[in-house]
Amino acid sequence: MLTTPNDPSRRRTVRMAAAAAVAAVTVGAALIGPSAFADTGRRDGPRDVVQRQLDGLVSESGFPGVLASVRGTDGRVRDYTAGVSDLQKRRPVSRDGQVRIGSNTKTFTAVVVLQLVGEGRIDLDATVEYYLPGVVRGNGNDGGRITVRQLLQQTSGLPDYDDVLFTRPQDLVDKSHSYYEPRRLVDAALTGAPHFAPGEKWEYSNTNYVLAGLIVEQVTERPIGEEITNRIIRPLGLRDTYWPGVGEQRLRGAHPHGYVAVGPGAPWVDVTEMDPSLGWAAGQLVSTPDELRTFFDALVGGRLLKPAQQAALTTTVPAPGFEPTGEYAYGLGVARYELPCGGFAWGHGGDIQGFETRNLATSDGRSAVVAVTGLPTGEEMLGAVNRSVETALCATDG
Repeated sequence: MLTTPNDPSRRRTVRMAAAAAVAAVTVGAALIGPSAFADTGRRDGPRDVVQRQLDGLVSESGFPGVLASVRGTDGRVRDYTAGVSDLQKRRPVSRDGQVRIGSNTKTFTAVVVLQLVGEGRIDLDATVEYYLPGVVRGNGNDGGRITVRQLLQQTSGLPDYDDVLFTRPQDLVDKSHSYYEPRRLVDAALTGAPHFAPGEKWEYSNTNYVLAGLIVEQVTERPIGEEITNRIIRPLGLRDTYWPGVGEQRLRGAHPHGYVAVGPGAPWVDVTEMDPSLGWAAGQLVSTPDELRTFFDALVGGRLLKPAQQAALTTTVPAPGFEPTGEYAYGLGVARYELPCGGFAWGHGGDIQGFETRNLATSDGRSAVVAVTGLPTGEEMLGAVNRSVETALCATDG
């Protein structure tokens, strides 16, 4: 049984990740290894509030492993781990290892689009049809009515290709080595009718960001991965963040194993090696918790965009169901969240086979990224990951 289209657990790249959310797998504490704590500067103690929260993701929620990077207002950065790197050899989790960051890729793609807007090469209010003639047509879908801004803000009404290509929890494993051209993803989505008129409301669709990536390629005449690399990754000095090449399935650097579970009572299945092309400009990137946090610090700090485009990025609409709990508003590839300890933060998060990441950054210098090495199998697990990021930010407040 699949979740309904409006189920908040289905929103991430790829939406087939949410098919696993119905699996309701129980992973016993017997599978869980000890936690570890690494500190890039000073140590508050191995059982501080953040570490206890991350330990709970393993011992209580059942994730195989956890990696996190947290920056406080004092500028100190702490890296945390919990659980085991792999369930076979039970090695400790590598500090700041590489993980697939799924839909956080959308934020990188949005930044590239907005940089091109600042250069006068893309108009946010021009239509998809203008840049990609004839691509979005059929079954009531009309690229002539959808703007670039609506793609980035998830208000296009376009259906999600995940709903067509990934229909069973077992697809998480069976299609993990399948290669998908971007146009194949778009064409799959367009076999369905639009969910609403462009601009009428908000709904998460990976199709929007695949189209945004195609627009970047049309305008620059270069691959989207190259534009992300040259415009963001290299200027920020992110040495462990990269766009996997065509057909590249292995993670290049030190990394934990990633897992999925595909049915009630099923064991974790190792899907560390997989083809991320199913995400493309919506979910293909690899990074580490520390480098992903560095990217969001730079973005929230205004170091990647001109003021006009930064204002566009942070102009939001209500985003009901972005997460199963909490109130979110969605800008252009980034979400605004009201923190339980006061104030607000910006982030995105992402799911893809084997990994889930959640992240938030504030304007006063706090930021946190938590990565777990298994897709949540229900809303309780997802909520626990979200709370761990909140805890990290609120614990470093002041």
